[in-house]
Amino acid sequence: MAESIYKQQDELAKLIDRYSGQEGVNATAIPSLFFIRRSNVTGPKHSVYKPSLCIIVQGAKEVWLAQERFRYSPADYLVASVDLPVIGQVIEASSDIPYLALNLVFTPSQILEVLRDSEIRGGKKENAKRAMFVSPIELSMLDAVIRLARLLDNPKDIPVLAPLFTKEILYKVLQGQHGGTLEQIAIEGSSTNRIRNVIEQIKNNYDKSFRIEELAEIANMSAASLHRYFKEVTAMSPIQFQKQLRLQEARRLLLSESTDAADVAFHVGYESPSQFSREYSRMFGFPPREDIKRLRAKYDQ
Repeated sequence: MAESIYKQQDELAKLIDRYSGQEGVNATAIPSLFFIRRSNVTGPKHSVYKPSLCIIVQGAKEVWLAQERFRYSPADYLVASVDLPVIGQVIEASSDIPYLALNLVFTPSQILEVLRDSEIRGGKKENAKRAMFVSPIELSMLDAVIRLARLLDNPKDIPVLAPLFTKEILYKVLQGQHGGTLEQIAIEGSSTNRIRNVIEQIKNNYDKSFRIEELAEIANMSAASLHRYFKEVTAMSPIQFQKQLRLQEARRLLLSESTDAADVAFHVGYESPSQFSREYSRMFGFPPREDIKRLRAKYDQ
């Protein structure tokens, strides 16, 4: 079994290597499939993971969700079942053996379709669980993933076969030891599904202030239950979640535009530039101006 998995990973590594034209994230002809290549270990990188499956075929990575660390390598796969602000760091990579990985983005409706067409579980509502997990990789999943990746060699087959292979891959995840966690995002009325609705609200209105009672109403929960379930799913409170989104967007704006930090602070929803600067420094380790100067110098090297 181990030898078979190794051979599958070797083939997948060659496919990723061939279709990764540059360092970092590479889009493919399959809209939901991305290949990642890194020739060096990286520093901590803030980002927002979409609901997705992540598989590494070379190297290793750590992902921090609030104070929780998830480490995964070719022996595992990682799943984020809702949008989550995280810190990721490639911890094993070199020019000779680069970090190679893939990311397959999915939607709750795709999960629901698989559940409707199968009898994996009873479709029962369960208590909310952490929306990120690492599971051991299995040969059957790798087989489906390779068939999906091979479609890049036959683009005309992508419209018909990519949805089928993606469905098979999600079916394998749902059959796995943490499948119930993924299942809950698609079950109408489950606590996880209701928290996902709140996450969407915060994500789409990250620059606006909110009252916890308003979010509780969206979730059809008490304020206390919302706090408890939200933290169970995301490892942070709604306010902390919003702050992560605001500061990540602020950093992106500062890096991509010649914009004043105070203007960016107001743009992402802060009323006080000094508070923005304090919280920015706390999250990224440097005040806005110094951080952006440092990042630009690094990119120019």
